[in-house]
Amino acid sequence: MIPAQFDYLAPTSVADALSALAEAGDDAKVMGGGQSLLPILRMRLNAPEKIIDLGRIEELRGIRDEGDHVVIGAMTTYADVLASALVRQHAGVLTDAITEVADPQIRHRGTVGGALVHADPAGDVGAPALALDTEFVITGPGGDRTVAAADFFVDLFETAVGEGELLTSIRIPKHTGWGSRYEKFVRVAHQWSIVAVAATVRVEGGTIAEARIGLTNMGSTPLRATAVEQALVGRAATDDAVREACAAAADGTNPPSDLNGDADYRKHLATVLTRRAVLAAAGG
Repeated sequence: MIPAQFDYLAPTSVADALSALAEAGDDAKVMGGGQSLLPILRMRLNAPEKIIDLGRIEELRGIRDEGDHVVIGAMTTYADVLASALVRQHAGVLTDAITEVADPQIRHRGTVGGALVHADPAGDVGAPALALDTEFVITGPGGDRTVAAADFFVDLFETAVGEGELLTSIRIPKHTGWGSRYEKFVRVAHQWSIVAVAATVRVEGGTIAEARIGLTNMGSTPLRATAVEQALVGRAATDDAVREACAAAADGTNPPSDLNGDADYRKHLATVLTRRAVLAAAGG
């Protein structure tokens, strides 16, 4: 199908983008890499009067070291994150997850910030962002504000980014020395996750000292498996010990039922994948 007619704007600064948003109001859609928005437009599931393309705003691109944090510009592509030794060293589970995103063509066009704001619960970057205790810098007419990952994902396709605001950067506390793994279950290569688990684990002397676990497609937003995180602390990084701690991985979740599997099937998968991810992250 052909999209409905719209006006196209390509600002070159955040200030200009905010001005365009303020002028257009509800009639506008913001485009990052376009890998989620363009199919929606082609199917006419949305017909905005204006598209505001952030692709020419250089200040929204790049990865930098800010002491205790790695900072990723919202318009940084998946491919650039994959190529970053800084992200791999200090936030490895994000690299692991992006390795599983679609195909190279998508990874060279799609942006990390665009995916996070799109907030598809089956997307692959939300759970790692939660597991890494990421902070999101949101810019609006009144300036910048910072939102914790726990408060960023509000509901299905809904985030804390308000009307007239933009996600401008992603701040990740360094998890240097932590092991990581993203376990993703799909039926077809490059598919959205049926279920996936992001795990990052710090081991001391064969014992799990800290663990952070994010769940993909187990509810209307990415979720943290906090009960499992707490149960893992102080346990040996062995199969039996991890299996016991991960038995509660699906507790408190509300996964969908669809052609790929019902809710109970997904809960079983979450338990299995959490155990695998934790063991791999712990070096087991």
